[in-house]
Amino acid sequence: MSLFKNVTFHTTVASLNDLPTDSVCEIAFAGRSNAGKSSAINTLANHSRLAFVSKMPGRTQHLNYFRLDDGKYLVDLPGYGFAKAPAEIRAQWEGLLAPYLIHRSALAGLALIMDSRHPLTDLDRQMIDWFAQTGKPIHVLLSKADKLTRTEQAQVIRSVREGVATLSDRCSVQLFSSLKHTGVAEAEKVLGTWLGLDIGESEAAPAVVSGPPGKVARPRQRKVQGWAARSAGKEKAAAKNKKPPVA
Repeated sequence: MSLFKNVTFHTTVASLNDLPTDSVCEIAFAGRSNAGKSSAINTLANHSRLAFVSKMPGRTQHLNYFRLDDGKYLVDLPGYGFAKAPAEIRAQWEGLLAPYLIHRSALAGLALIMDSRHPLTDLDRQMIDWFAQTGKPIHVLLSKADKLTRTEQAQVIRSVREGVATLSDRCSVQLFSSLKHTGVAEAEKVLGTWLGLDIGESEAAPAVVSGPPGKVARPRQRKVQGWAARSAGKEKAAAKNKKPPVA
């Protein structure tokens, strides 16, 4: 039985002033357009039409809140990487997403959806590197894993884990398939722990994070500097020109 079986649509937020005031814990779902964010939410909730799934990238333009329990929410964020979105829409995404991800105290962590066939794009790396500043955990769902062979699955998860280890020491990675329901139990354990749900002692989520074997990863104490990656010296000027991964 799904841990998130009671999830229901709550509200759509277009302004930071409209964020739910009763929220005590929430998980944001982010990723490139058409990476499978909405499908992942539907699969975790065991509901085929809870979150809107569109064949048109960039369909989600606001923060869509789904209520799990009193004060606990899943949040579907606008997909990033859709270059055809009008400039005003991209500006709205940037103005909404960055402040939300930086300042939302109720935000427990980020579920980052990547197409397992095309993982760790430049925009994915930028999102991880930027969000890592908050000190909050990131859990990567490598979606559409059913499209890969077992050998390819093993290769991609190893490659992504090595890649994210250079960007964050609080980032875990798993395979996921909405079609085959692969990885649902693993995702529930990780995200359920973040939300403080009772998943049972024997089902406690493993602390699988990036980093060399045998070492305990600890949160880096970093000052949040905004969306662009931190840099110094010659890199500082270049960082000023970076944009949020929404366009």
